[in-house]
Amino acid sequence: MLLTPDDLQALWLTVRLAGTVTLILLLLGTPLAWWLARAKAWWKGPLSAVVALPLVLPPSVLGFYLLLAMGPNGPVGQLTQTLGLGLLPFTFWGLVVASVFYSLPFMVQPLQTAFEAIGERPLEVAATLRASPLDAFFTVVVPLARPGFMTACILTFAHTVGEFGVVLMIGGNIPGVSRVASVQIYDHVEALEYVDAHRLSAVMLVFAFVVLLALYARRPKPVRES
Repeated sequence: MLLTPDDLQALWLTVRLAGTVTLILLLLGTPLAWWLARAKAWWKGPLSAVVALPLVLPPSVLGFYLLLAMGPNGPVGQLTQTLGLGLLPFTFWGLVVASVFYSLPFMVQPLQTAFEAIGERPLEVAATLRASPLDAFFTVVVPLARPGFMTACILTFAHTVGEFGVVLMIGGNIPGVSRVASVQIYDHVEALEYVDAHRLSAVMLVFAFVVLLALYARRPKPVRES
């Protein structure tokens, strides 16, 4: 067999985590990106910096502070305990919350760029046709920004698949619960199981290539001036 049962379990958990995070970020990141694309408030800059923090922050730093926030004495931990949900660290949903923060810029920034490229004119035309702001968003903005949505979803899914530091800090290494593919590869290397590590790494390498190929294949060709 090419992959071990533990490898397949880790791959399935990775796909489940990445799909859940992408869906949540699509719902949360779209209004945030829309606001950032149109707002002129002074705190747009600080908020943009917060969104971009995971791009430059070491994953261990982000994972450490998320672990404190979701711990028994942290604000998120106290809230989840009050709601009867228990503590999130070392659970699948703890991984989801951490991954949402870690992958946030990969959803918001492509969408913000797509929204800014649309400009004001299509919205003004929609307003003259008496379309409400919500109608204009779904019938004008969403179709025009479809490439941005595709790019944002692909990048968010792929980035979540490749996580290591944050998922190890928040989820640990629990089979079937928090052991994703990147952690499984680390386990193989630690156990000197290089053949198994190579096979699973090759699967991840092929996946990364396919994602990048999909992104570049759908990039529009430049228009040549006659």
